[in-house]
Amino acid sequence: MRSQIHHLVADAADERAAAPAVTFKDTTVSYGQLWRDIRSFGGALQASGFRRGDRVAVYLDKRIETVVALFGTSAAGGVFVPINPLLRPRQVGYIVRDCAARVLVTSTDRLALLGEELDECKSVEHVVLTAPGPAATGEPGERYTVSDWPTAAAEPALSDGIDADMGAILYTSGSTGQPKGVVLSHRNLVAGAESVSNYIGNRADDVILAALPVSFDAGFSQLTTAFSVGAHVVLMNYLLPADVVRLCARHRVTGLTCVPPLWIQIADQDWPAETASNLRYFANTGGRMPKATLGRLRSVFPRARPFLMYGLTEAFRSTYLDPGEVDRRPDSIGRAIPNTEILVVRPDGSPCDSGEAGELVHRGALVAMGYWNDPERTAERFRPAPGREPGLCTEETAVWSGDMVVRDEEGFLYFVGRKDEMIKTSGYRVSPSEIEEVAYDTGLVHDAVALGVDDPKLGQHVVLVVSAASAAPIDVDALMALLKKALPAYMLPKEVLVRSELPRSPNGKFDRARLREELTA
Repeated sequence: MRSQIHHLVADAADERAAAPAVTFKDTTVSYGQLWRDIRSFGGALQASGFRRGDRVAVYLDKRIETVVALFGTSAAGGVFVPINPLLRPRQVGYIVRDCAARVLVTSTDRLALLGEELDECKSVEHVVLTAPGPAATGEPGERYTVSDWPTAAAEPALSDGIDADMGAILYTSGSTGQPKGVVLSHRNLVAGAESVSNYIGNRADDVILAALPVSFDAGFSQLTTAFSVGAHVVLMNYLLPADVVRLCARHRVTGLTCVPPLWIQIADQDWPAETASNLRYFANTGGRMPKATLGRLRSVFPRARPFLMYGLTEAFRSTYLDPGEVDRRPDSIGRAIPNTEILVVRPDGSPCDSGEAGELVHRGALVAMGYWNDPERTAERFRPAPGREPGLCTEETAVWSGDMVVRDEEGFLYFVGRKDEMIKTSGYRVSPSEIEEVAYDTGLVHDAVALGVDDPKLGQHVVLVVSAASAAPIDVDALMALLKKALPAYMLPKEVLVRSELPRSPNGKFDRARLREELTA
């Protein structure tokens, strides 16, 4: 029974020990070797005095050691905390302190970058380096010891925990304040892996390119959904869109999941026909994919099934659109994934009618355990599920997403916008994504973000920030003329700002908070 996340690898090792599990650059390890390395890492943790429930922060780029550290922590009974390698020392220090990590796994160069920041992380007792370095000596009397990567250690006494135990803490940006740590149980992680792998149709002969950060729920799921069926994962630290094409060609990749800004870049690449034909499916998450980009991808990958997905870190994955419905309703985020119920409710929790916008509420096995060390924000987002029978004596917790959606008469959902990103202008509530979609359809822009800026007369007015689709400058007047043809007057931008590129968060999404700060500074 797969009650904990490391059981995915253990089961694959039992069934397909010689099959390739993970590739990084020129190195490939089999499932049998990966499981041995995971157990060795877990044994080394326990030998250092590691206790069940201790947190292990993993601050690395994607590499085989990263995978071993994450799953080895689980095998030892701990809680892994993947940290995005793009974060700066101050941000890393905040996460390590907030989750009270006892162990930090990193590289020699990253340890040097952390410098004095790590001195403020009082909970850290042990640092594990991926390769020998001058700091790996651990003098007596130091607050924390530093050791090299374990090459041979006693096998761990495998955790006797259950699926309700903490498995991971994933830090995600909020609309305000510091990042919040979403606590995921083993049940969350395993159920999510098996559900997504099932509806996407992952197979043991698949080759999945992991292009998203493993600190991002969709990025980590590239590992778990593959391991759940014994598939092969190719690790990629994203630099240029051409690198995606190169790795897909080299490894004959069959599955690829990205966020919209990355898909926009990938769609513009020259794809060899043979490489493109290998792709069996592509999936989108982290926001609505522009119709123009979806159309381009479908022409580039004629044999691939497109999966348009919606999710949030607090519940991993909520909905997906069946590929057979893409032509009929490309704007839909689909319907609930297996073993999940998605509700659309009014502020009082009552169900919305078809066509009425309401908040998306997620109930089921993927609902996270809450925010680490943050009862106030946990109480705001994790609340009793609406519509429960009054005779039940215990409460069921659901995730109130903060996302506004509409359900049509056939049960398909459509994203309207974030409650805290909705633009309120001239008495109307306007979805930024609706304006952005029209901007993309003009063919003049490469990236687009619509924001609401405070306006004494209108409440807010719309500002559209764009980058050019080509080397030629954007003709703003021509862009506005096309927008006027497609949008009502109240939705038109009052101002169009042209940037060479738009800022992105470490997870690859457009950094709306940063853009908003720049506009209001």
